[in-house]
Amino acid sequence: MILTKISLINFRNYSKCSIKLNDKVNIFIGNNAQGKTNILESIYVLALTKSYRTSYDDFLKRKGSDSYKIKGNLKIGQYSKEVSISVLNNDKKVFINETNIKKISDYVSNLNVILFSPEDVETIKGAPSLRRDLLNIEISQLYQQYIKNYNEYNKILKMRNDYLKLIYTNSISDYRYLDVLTDNLIERAAYIYKERIEFIEKINKNLTLIYKNLTTTDNLTIIYDSNIDIIDKSIEEIKVSLKNKYSTNYNKEIMAGMTLYGPHRDDYRFLINGNDIKIYGSQGQQKMAMIAFKLSEISIFEEVTGTKPILLLDDIFSK
Repeated sequence: MILTKISLINFRNYSKCSIKLNDKVNIFIGNNAQGKTNILESIYVLALTKSYRTSYDDFLKRKGSDSYKIKGNLKIGQYSKEVSISVLNNDKKVFINETNIKKISDYVSNLNVILFSPEDVETIKGAPSLRRDLLNIEISQLYQQYIKNYNEYNKILKMRNDYLKLIYTNSISDYRYLDVLTDNLIERAAYIYKERIEFIEKINKNLTLIYKNLTTTDNLTIIYDSNIDIIDKSIEEIKVSLKNKYSTNYNKEIMAGMTLYGPHRDDYRFLINGNDIKIYGSQGQQKMAMIAFKLSEISIFEEVTGTKPILLLDDIFSK
């Protein structure tokens, strides 16, 4: 996959900008605050419809503007494709070859990117939600069904949490609606678990060797930590494990007023020689681990999509 051209209108500090890109390596050099990172960010937004630096589209608009637009020209093998995203006020629209794509889930995966930025070290050091977000973003680029299942899971999760609170506060004894919500949640959760576990397994196949090549020492692996017992990663077996977990913890969840089990509560750890680098690793080890993780993804993307992703490296030699 090659991005041959990127065009920006009212994005960050650019009123209008068009850049033709080399089909191999492109290096952006300039002083601080000139907009080097903004170009990388625009490619990321074009791919995933959101930024890795902010959750607010208003921050992406050039000061004084109420809109922005990003357009990219892609070459995939013998085929060419144009993708674009435009935001006017709070109305976001995405296009493929000038055709408006109604669902974001149908758009994501058309442009595959893998990003490394200095802030990525926080993925290891920070809260579990940061690590889950990373998995969700990367797997969503590979499988459109994943992002659809994940979005549906979150909608059902909110409904289930609301009903658990209602049961507790109103002393409702009829759990039939809760059972329906639980069954629907399990359907989506099992798929999410399977894709996450398989993705981590694929990462681990390359991770140790890549990390050793970068550092010349140490063994790096990732361990997925689930709050349910997963012995067999088949969809049906995961459903059974989830069903058992929910049925034996109904009262506990009702008292808590929330869903305590499922992929929204999971985590994973980066281990060097068996030690969790979130606790025992240096900042240098944590940074190299994230670089190794991102590099390990390249062959996975190529295997699944048939083409290499675009690798975005933002200030990789900082600190």
